[in-house]
Amino acid sequence: MTTIILLIATVVVLVVSLHKDKAKTLNSIKKAKGMMSSMLSDIIGILLLIGLILAIIPPERIESLLGTESSFFATLGAAIVGTITLIPAFVAFPLIGSLKANGAGLVTLTAFLTTLTMVGFVTFPLESSTFGKSFAIKRNVLSFLFAIVIALAVGVVLS
Repeated sequence: MTTIILLIATVVVLVVSLHKDKAKTLNSIKKAKGMMSSMLSDIIGILLLIGLILAIIPPERIESLLGTESSFFATLGAAIVGTITLIPAFVAFPLIGSLKANGAGLVTLTAFLTTLTMVGFVTFPLESSTFGKSFAIKRNVLSFLFAIVIALAVGVVLS
């Protein structure tokens, strides 16, 4: 339903933009098309790398790496695994549920989930070519640190 609403909103805004200034809107569409085609090979590479990583590190292996409690080493390990693994959200949330059901601690799972969504080791080449290497490094390091802080905060709140 959300996708339909966003699609309708996009079409409405596009029609309004075309009505307001047709030349600018068409120029923007051309630029967007060019940007997308230049990033397409990077996106395909990322998708292939995701498939490879998921084939190499199956969910059962991730479960065994995370341990059964939220120790410092399990949390740090989960954060590192989350950093180098790129899993879509619709796979990550059920995986977290499965890990929780198999005894993984919430702090460890929080570190895993936040690094999965906030840190982009796999997407670093695309990010650095788009935004610059310095920005990409700073964003990823800060995201990793904040993911650890968030995981520790969950531990404090749940204690």
